[in-house]
Amino acid sequence: MNEVMATLAKEHTQVTFVQLEAEAVPEVSEKYEISSVPTFLFFKNSQKVDRLDGAHAPELTKKVQRHASSTSVPAGSNDSAKEDLNVRLKKLINAAPCMLFMKGSPKEPRCGFSKQMVEILNKHGISFSSFDIFSDEEVRQGLKTYSNWPTYPQLYVAGELIGGLDIIKELEASGELDTVCPKAQKLEDRLKSLINKAPVMLFMKGNKQVRLPKYFATLKQLLSLVPLLNKNQWFWEVIFFLFGASVRNRRAVSVLSDCNIYS
Repeated sequence: MNEVMATLAKEHTQVTFVQLEAEAVPEVSEKYEISSVPTFLFFKNSQKVDRLDGAHAPELTKKVQRHASSTSVPAGSNDSAKEDLNVRLKKLINAAPCMLFMKGSPKEPRCGFSKQMVEILNKHGISFSSFDIFSDEEVRQGLKTYSNWPTYPQLYVAGELIGGLDIIKELEASGELDTVCPKAQKLEDRLKSLINKAPVMLFMKGNKQVRLPKYFATLKQLLSLVPLLNKNQWFWEVIFFLFGASVRNRRAVSVLSDCNIYS
């Protein structure tokens, strides 16, 4: 799907494409109910207007084409175009607490400097999202002027430019990198926080939109009949594990709780 997105980005330069790792931004995943990967969210004027769950290239292409055509506007003045680009760049820079603008992706960096940057961030367990500058030439050129920084990769934290590879290496050598960049929450800590999120937690397969197996529906009904829960003295929540969701997370829950059965 990365290749599909890269192709769509080249065809629809007026559309901004941002790729985030769901585990790196759990608050975003929770807000938009991301229960499987990949999930594609469509925004217009900062409002979510559509979504697509799963790796369906033809459907993704249709949705991008439809929404891109609805956002087409007549060409304005150079000043207006520059202002629009600056708005896009600001949104991109603030898309995640830590944003890396690089050549390629963290899994497939397309230059040595970007590869080194990713290795350093991963070595220190830093939580970051990335943007492939090859996917959008306007962003690639505009960000150089916007931040007055002529080369890539570029690392931003909380919307502020930290610098390129040389600066990151200096911060690493001085021991400051760990205090400047946000750390990725350890999986075990995330699982513990999920388990303790409510007095009663149910980990199960399925979600609110997918029809649940009969035994799960029955279990949910039984729990709803517990007097203490109905009187709002306790709260219970359901964490849905889709069949196509992160196997790593499911296995981790099994190890942490010493139970490997969800059904």
